Amino acid sequence: MFDNLTNPSENLLDPMDRISEILFGLIMVLTFTCSFSVAQAGREELRTMLVGALGCNLAWGVIDAVFYLLACFSVQGRGILQLRAVRTLIDPVQAYGVIARALPPIVASVLSPAEFEVMRQRLSQLPEPPARPSLSRRDWLGALGVFLMVFVSTLPVVLPFTFIGDPRRALRLSNIIAIVMLFLVGFRFGRYAGHRPWRMGVSMVILGSAMVGITISLGG
Repeated sequence: MFDNLTNPSENLLDPMDRISEILFGLIMVLTFTCSFSVAQAGREELRTMLVGALGCNLAWGVIDAVFYLLACFSVQGRGILQLRAVRTLIDPVQAYGVIARALPPIVASVLSPAEFEVMRQRLSQLPEPPARPSLSRRDWLGALGVFLMVFVSTLPVVLPFTFIGDPRRALRLSNIIAIVMLFLVGFRFGRYAGHRPWRMGVSMVILGSAMVGITISLGG
């Protein structure tokens, strides 16, 4: 929780953020391409599908970016409050509790009172935190990254419809690209989560296809 106050060199987006945003963008665009009827496809229908897919991911990219900024604002504000609490609490045990709640539970569970005291002393020696949270350049760049990941993940899936005149061939190639992208997202997730990457890649293809099917069936 204190990292955003003390470690500005951290990556803008962690691997899980990137994986989630790309997966979200893929599922959104697949709800359009998979519900596209090639049997009745004309130029106007194709244009409507492309505009809908790009517009939807454009809108959701903006929305996700706004949510990202809200989360950054909340995390920084919470960190400021916790740092102030650690520095102002008279009872060290209460300060230890604040520190423990800011740490991953498994890390907090193995720390001794002496180690908590060392952390409390070091936190007390930090420069005075800002009076209130504010969005930094890193936050705005992270929001831009979120937007681009959601929107750009649309492009490989819809590009075949812009270059191939036969809708059937375009849809077939689009689906192949989507499957490959889902697999790569799952493979990356497997490596990040410490699971078998190949198995996770196949599972992500199945899971992504199921989520697209559910979305389409519910009118999404």
